[in-house]
Amino acid sequence: MPLETTAADTPTADQKALAATPSLEWIVRLLRIDTTSRNSNLEVIDLLADELRAHGVEPVLVPNEDGSKANLLATFPAVDGTTSGGIVLSGHTDVVPVDGQDWASAPFVPEVRDGRLYGRGTCDMKGFVGSVAAKIGQLADTPLSEPVHLAFSYDEEVGCVGAISLVDEIVRRGLQPRACIVGEPTSMRVIRGHKALTMVRVTLHGVAAHSSRTPYGVNAIEYGAHMVRFVREVADEFRTAGPFDEHYDVPFTTATVNQIEGGIAVNTVPAECTLTFEFRAVAAVDVDATVDRFRAEAARIEALMREENPDARIEVSIGAQAPGLETDADADVIELVTRLGGLPSTEKVAYGTEAGLFQRAGIPTVVCGPGDIAQAHAPDEFVELDQIGRCDSLLDSLLTHLRAEPSA
Repeated sequence: MPLETTAADTPTADQKALAATPSLEWIVRLLRIDTTSRNSNLEVIDLLADELRAHGVEPVLVPNEDGSKANLLATFPAVDGTTSGGIVLSGHTDVVPVDGQDWASAPFVPEVRDGRLYGRGTCDMKGFVGSVAAKIGQLADTPLSEPVHLAFSYDEEVGCVGAISLVDEIVRRGLQPRACIVGEPTSMRVIRGHKALTMVRVTLHGVAAHSSRTPYGVNAIEYGAHMVRFVREVADEFRTAGPFDEHYDVPFTTATVNQIEGGIAVNTVPAECTLTFEFRAVAAVDVDATVDRFRAEAARIEALMREENPDARIEVSIGAQAPGLETDADADVIELVTRLGGLPSTEKVAYGTEAGLFQRAGIPTVVCGPGDIAQAHAPDEFVELDQIGRCDSLLDSLLTHLRAEPSA
């Protein structure tokens, strides 16, 4: 249904749900801005910054190198002026592309149908960001016993790129929050762990030749296949030998080659082949040692290529890395967010978030937000209005929890 529909004499179920979702206006404003990672996110950042300034809070913007994107950090001080300690509410402002996907409605024209809000970014994760934005006025007006920090990043979807400098800024300013909630979609479950993500790019430089003269060339694709097979062997090793963590639905480290490019013609020995793969590691796996294994295999393959022609070579680069999250089961942040309304859970999630960066900076962190990860990145992405309502309620509970007692 159109979001502007006026109420009928007898409200429909969707109209009742809309009326019970006070943050929806803000969420819709964010959804209508296309912040696919290849684009700038500044329109969203400026919108949030203007709202903060309207309520007397001056945000800190942390731009990328060319100024086309920015993180936003804003602190609501405690009633005594304290800015250190407190709670971080964190989310990313970018979304994944819709290219090639078949949508029933326009991806950047949000629409409510059957109690669900549809649009790119509804659950991942403008639902959470919009819910927080809708509380800015209340955050500014509430006498807080400890500060609240808003941390909104760019380029999470391409490897948690922006959050690195955002967390660095939090550390540089000595804010030392005692807890962080990253609002990625968990169906409002309190999640204390996720796998570490590492993306690896291997570029093989062979030697071109006419396909009738194969001994004079070095076939980059064929040698690339050696690397593909090795990645699969490592994946099979993790699958069968572990280490295992039964809190995950996939309880072992995974590795998979997901992109490969090479060759210019069927009658030409290919001089170039590039393959990109990722591995997602449970906490017991040494990520650096695993990267070293892949580098060592690339060096072995390179030596074979150079036996055919000394000009052949291989380059290995890390495309992106995001540390895993492993918050202690008895950490205060878990008890806090559960008490505020997050659903208790013993599960960990395989997908990556920015939470590991906060934890690495010494900030106890959980992931808890509206929506189901099964809907993220998919065509007709949606979030249940009930999930947004639960998120709004959790933030209301946080404000109540942090309200300072009046001085005697």
